[in-house]
Amino acid sequence: MKGAYTNPRFFLAMTVMLAMAAALVQAQGTRVGFYARTCPRAESIVRSAVQSHFRSNPNIAPGLLRMHFHDCFVQGCDASILIDGPNTEKTAPPNRLLRGYEVIDDAKTQLEAACPGVVSCADILTLAARDSVFLTRGINWAVPTGRRDGRVSLASDTTILPGFRESIDSQKQKFAAFGLNTQDLVALVGGHTIGTSACQLFSYRLYNFTNGGPDPTISPAFVPQLQALCPQNGDGSRRIDLDTGSANRFDTSFFANLRNGRGILESDQKLWTDPSTRTFVQRFLGEKGSRPLNFNVEFARSMVKMSNIGVKTGTNGEIRRICSAIN
Repeated sequence: MKGAYTNPRFFLAMTVMLAMAAALVQAQGTRVGFYARTCPRAESIVRSAVQSHFRSNPNIAPGLLRMHFHDCFVQGCDASILIDGPNTEKTAPPNRLLRGYEVIDDAKTQLEAACPGVVSCADILTLAARDSVFLTRGINWAVPTGRRDGRVSLASDTTILPGFRESIDSQKQKFAAFGLNTQDLVALVGGHTIGTSACQLFSYRLYNFTNGGPDPTISPAFVPQLQALCPQNGDGSRRIDLDTGSANRFDTSFFANLRNGRGILESDQKLWTDPSTRTFVQRFLGEKGSRPLNFNVEFARSMVKMSNIGVKTGTNGEIRRICSAIN
């Protein structure tokens, strides 16, 4: 894996992403290389921490990616999801199954030893999400930094997060509220190419969904396989790959599965059944007759946009010494 950081395709991608990042965040107050003078090893310390945990538990990669998404959609990208306490975001139903908090804590401990009070938890989480994509053989991109940490974390605010049964129209409205378009929606949901889901979030599709049968958008050949993994009245906490056959690699297999009726979450499969989003799935797959889009490059572009939702910079927010506690 170490050699991949010097792969020419990543240098090309980095050049493209540096240009995109500069254009996208000029007005937000974040910038690439924010810690170049105040904590020059910041990004390498975060990457090292993520790599260390990833080697022993690859599941932290999708966990950190989801955590960043859930953080940005609630109160902006301010690490409010990391705060402990009753009725905080961390305790809300959409966040109870997230994993990877220990990675952020580890990185923060190392950064406080190297550069006390300099690097925000919000930036650590943003960098860790990027590194998680790269470690699963996805793209590497330049991350604008300079975020500060929020002080407010309320479980009640998480209702804005898209749900696993949500219609495409509702998803598009939620994304549009943050300046994210339909292509961004499809690209970011494509992050489900890595990771798993609990049976309890989709098993209802397998039994008595319509007229006593399974969800008709699931491939009939796939239904028995899912029913064997998630039997009726079985263990709802059992984890199933979101991208069957390629759950540990960041690629376009997730979109191919949607095309073949093998999406796990109802909200994911709707990306194919809804014409407004199917177009982008087809373009990411490079289907004949479509205008192909490079999924990795477009995912990185959408991540830079999302990572600057509601950021706190300058005198706003704080730099938490412990990511789970407000100073």
